[in-house]
Amino acid sequence: MVLHLAGRYPLGGIGWQALHYVLGLSRLGHEVYYVEDSGAHPYDPRVKSVVEDSSYGVAFLADVMSRFDLADRWSYVDRGADGEHRRVIGTYHGLSRQRLDDLYRNADAIFNVCGANPLWEEQMRCPIRVYVETDPVFEQVRVALGDQHAIDALGNHTHHFTYGENLGQPDSPIPVEKFNWRPTRPPVIPALWDATCNPASERFSTVCTWKNTGKDLAFRGETYYWSKHLNFLRLLDLPRRTSQPLELALEGGDAAARDLLTGHGWILTDAFEASHSLDAYQQHVSRSRGEFTVSKDLVVRTRSGWFSDRSVCYLAAGKPVVTQDTGFGKFVPTGAGLFAFESMEEAVSAIETINREYPLHSRAARRVAEEFFGADRVLSTLCREADL
Repeated sequence: MVLHLAGRYPLGGIGWQALHYVLGLSRLGHEVYYVEDSGAHPYDPRVKSVVEDSSYGVAFLADVMSRFDLADRWSYVDRGADGEHRRVIGTYHGLSRQRLDDLYRNADAIFNVCGANPLWEEQMRCPIRVYVETDPVFEQVRVALGDQHAIDALGNHTHHFTYGENLGQPDSPIPVEKFNWRPTRPPVIPALWDATCNPASERFSTVCTWKNTGKDLAFRGETYYWSKHLNFLRLLDLPRRTSQPLELALEGGDAAARDLLTGHGWILTDAFEASHSLDAYQQHVSRSRGEFTVSKDLVVRTRSGWFSDRSVCYLAAGKPVVTQDTGFGKFVPTGAGLFAFESMEEAVSAIETINREYPLHSRAARRVAEEFFGADRVLSTLCREADL
């Protein structure tokens, strides 16, 4: 059973993240079901706000699942808004409550991807409960600071995996305590992504939120920021340093921030238009020349080794990726199809290198996706290390 949040955050990139787990595990021979039962209100991207009405997210999730013959393999539980009694009432979409309870009793394993769902009493019956951390550092710091709520929530799982492949290493300042965090990576199914090379594509693009708030961390005299905008600001002049058009499909940002970006040559488009559905997201990636992006301060300065679920989609589509160095180059080769940068000069050089031999780097991007992020490899390793 895969627990996730594609109905709670109904956007194309989140949908693809869920599918790469559900379909990837299915390809390994598992009988897979998808479940959302977080007790939290959903986000509605049309109004850019958390809402009480889950109908938009449920419809999005139903469409995602039916597209891949999973119409009878998903459940979204809407617990309502009655606080502590959410476990008593609720509306079940997809699978019935009885069917869901039967699955919990008989499941071999639960994969809690993003740690998006608290584990309720009935889920604790499952013998293997896997926590898959897609945004590293935050939980490790909470544990190190003695946050009992975080320790208890993580302790409800039997196995712990993180996209922070470099955590616990000498060059990362973040301690790994109490739990055996094993490295994993975002899986992708390359067969679902058309990798036709199109040298006529002009724009390097990405899809991103301008500024995240509420999850910054103070630890051992440092403040680590849960946001990308600081790193984009450090590269504000990049469009003036390259002839390559650079597009941000941007969520958020006030008028001043947007004016600042456009004034320095960044092309701004709407994140919702680029990601309101699986198809829209895939088309956005497909018409791009490649991806240029930065990473959150939190994962960069800690040398976490994190890599993006979005970037693996670009790679699978044969789109070269230029992304900020988080330490992932220790585990995944760079310099052909995938480039890590620390400085403005390295970012400019990477774009120029790709443009000199674009077909070569397009093919190399696809190879990186297949060899280092292919769902068959990533998830078979995860299953083996989770005692499945």
